[in-house]
Amino acid sequence: MLRKMTDKQRRRLRRKFHIRKRIYGTAARPRMTVYKSGRHLYAQVVDDDKGHTLAAISTLEKEFIALKPNVEGAAKLGEAMGQRLKDKNITTIVFDRNGYLYHGVVKALADATRKAGIVF
Repeated sequence: MLRKMTDKQRRRLRRKFHIRKRIYGTAARPRMTVYKSGRHLYAQVVDDDKGHTLAAISTLEKEFIALKPNVEGAAKLGEAMGQRLKDKNITTIVFDRNGYLYHGVVKALADATRKAGIVF
């Protein structure tokens, strides 16, 4: 599997494994992970102790299907994710950037989630 990857994908995977050694989500502070593809953005909040997804959001959902995977779309998605977390009484999380560099879309999603009142 690693042979078919490009250098860019291989570098992201190395960063991802290095980050995941230290970041762990619990029931008190679940882990919010981000994935981005060429067409869509995905975010989910996971309790690693139980292995359960507590909340998830993506641009595949009906109300977000018109959003593009750019900074503006990520900001709207982050606000909605913050609201979903508030509805489930989750106020603090651990942010997992999933090997992506912390700028652009990933930063916009994180900042919008913080703006909605989630602490991390």
